[in-house]
Amino acid sequence: MTTQTVYLVLADTLADWEYGHVAAQVNMQQFQARPGRYEIRTVGLTTDPIRTLGGVRMLPDIALDDVSLDDAAMLVLPGGDGWESGSLAAFGKLARRFREAGKPVAAICGATVALAAEGLLDDVAHTSNFLEGLGSYGGAALYRDERVVRDQGVITAGGASALEWAREVLAELEALSPQTLQAWYEFNRDDTVEAFGKLVASVQD
Repeated sequence: MTTQTVYLVLADTLADWEYGHVAAQVNMQQFQARPGRYEIRTVGLTTDPIRTLGGVRMLPDIALDDVSLDDAAMLVLPGGDGWESGSLAAFGKLARRFREAGKPVAAICGATVALAAEGLLDDVAHTSNFLEGLGSYGGAALYRDERVVRDQGVITAGGASALEWAREVLAELEALSPQTLQAWYEFNRDDTVEAFGKLVASVQD
């Protein structure tokens, strides 16, 4: 089985709390329907280190220009403070490449601004932190005031909905079986012994 790459964008002021569930669950094999199907690779504008909002220094695996669509499964764009300024617009153009190749993209919080600027939200239902934050774009009529929206391979969420965003990313990738995915979500949402037992049982059936 060929391993496919889920590209995770790293940019200065990365929102530390938004990508964790996605990265961990894509890369971990414990509950996956087909272990070994996916791996995470991080991509920056360059391979220079970045600093997250929490002050953590991170080193991208590759630069944006070296992304290969041949083995790509998805592009994941966490939020941060740099998206509204336009300084990260190159990642929006990368997302366009993914969409033109028929590959899914997932953006949360400020990263949704880059999708809107590229016209990638003009014809799909979507959400963000709030409608006004997306600026002037062609898809405002399709905005949904919901925690997460997944439509035609485009997954969007507000910054306070990292868990729900991760659930939809994993669903799009079919990384977990539907039963396991629901149990995983309930465990992380509820944090109960019963929910954990349901999660473990879902991969033993």
